[in-house]
Amino acid sequence: MSLDHDHDEDIPRVPLMMIGGIALLSVALATAASFGFVARDAVPETSRAMAGTQALAKRSLFFSDTSDGAVLVEDGATREHIARIEPGTGGFIRSTMRSLVHVRMRKGIGPETPFELTRWDDGGLTLSDPTTGETRELMGFGATNRAAFAVLLEREAG
Repeated sequence: MSLDHDHDEDIPRVPLMMIGGIALLSVALATAASFGFVARDAVPETSRAMAGTQALAKRSLFFSDTSDGAVLVEDGATREHIARIEPGTGGFIRSTMRSLVHVRMRKGIGPETPFELTRWDDGGLTLSDPTTGETRELMGFGATNRAAFAVLLEREAG
């Protein structure tokens, strides 16, 4: 039994260069998005405005953590209580809000300004931060996650 191998095989360079180019492009686009050079939103509000889409419902909302781990949701205009999200529940609302609050903290912005929740006539639902310009298109996360925020538009304060 011979263990001799031929190691003089040519490696095709063109496919390797194409793979390397795709990897570099992916890293460049991800970096550009994280530094704000490229928009991250699937359908930003400016695109909706240009397409003639109208807001059907809009509500300002404050989100705050409590000492027991719950999240309180208050009306942005009246500061009246809308909802209480108990610890261990509302994971999508919690993670979405954490990402928006993280951007505020990075920019040195406090919680004084409410977030804006908007339902559009094209069926879209967005959560935006007027202080940072960040927007989250909630349709892309599935019907259950969209419904978690949509209920905050209809819920009475009190």
